[in-house]
Amino acid sequence: MTSSEYYPYLSEAVRDSCFAFFDALDAKVWPIASQQQTVPTAFGPTFVRISGPTGAPPLVLLHGATASSLMWSPNIQALSTSFRTFAVDQVNEFGRSICTKPIRSFDDLLAWLNSLFDALDLRSEVNLVGMSFGGALATQYALHFPARLNKVVLLAPGATVLRCTTEFYARVILAAISSRRWLPSFIRWMFADMARQDPQWIDATIEQLFINMRSLQRRHVHFPPVLTDAEWARLSVPALFLVGEHEVIYSPGKAVRRLKRVAPQVTTEIIPDAGHDLTFAQAALVNRRIVEFLRPATSQISGACAC
Repeated sequence: MTSSEYYPYLSEAVRDSCFAFFDALDAKVWPIASQQQTVPTAFGPTFVRISGPTGAPPLVLLHGATASSLMWSPNIQALSTSFRTFAVDQVNEFGRSICTKPIRSFDDLLAWLNSLFDALDLRSEVNLVGMSFGGALATQYALHFPARLNKVVLLAPGATVLRCTTEFYARVILAAISSRRWLPSFIRWMFADMARQDPQWIDATIEQLFINMRSLQRRHVHFPPVLTDAEWARLSVPALFLVGEHEVIYSPGKAVRRLKRVAPQVTTEIIPDAGHDLTFAQAALVNRRIVEFLRPATSQISGACAC
């Protein structure tokens, strides 16, 4: 299959319209100066927003499904203070990256991420943060390529710890069948804390998802697997697991209890007053927990430079 036969946007006109939308959204929500770079990968050119001090420890950010790198707008300023951040538009998703080769499995996504790290010259000691689907991908990468990573932060990773609830899958199916009818209620259910805090944010998020669904070709969705006890036990990369107390894709309490039982090496915390919207509803707290978890590496590097 050639790149012309597999293209994420329905047409060049739609693509250009989407890019104009991203430019406007970037100017509105992205709080800091960033270098925008598109790098070649095995699955197509991948768009990255790069911020933070040159020479600081690298921190790669993987967004959730049906989102883009702009998802990190509430977090990027705090994270870029001590880290060289790379907020990625993942291939096969909404964003500026162009997927020129079909993503057929999670192995393909791991190959894409490996190729991206190579293109960015991130050979080792990479800090990797993933939200939702991005968290599931980050977990898989940590299992398969631990030598390339320093630490990993998993923000309510899709499945991975527990099977998603039947209600979640039912709502996803309804939203896919009739987005105009069911997508708004699905988003308000998923992001209930933000719906209470900022109804306008919810309305804007729903509209962004409508643009997504109108713009992208239908593509195979790869639901993340739940890791076995043995897989969790062999996770060697230092990991932080954060989940909102109102999480709806699975029980946050059960998820934390399972990790304490099968993967005691993983640091876990339940974030209050948040659900699957924890990076928005509790941005300051989540930012602080991420930086605190990753800080020892930055302190050691800073100390070495001072000498």
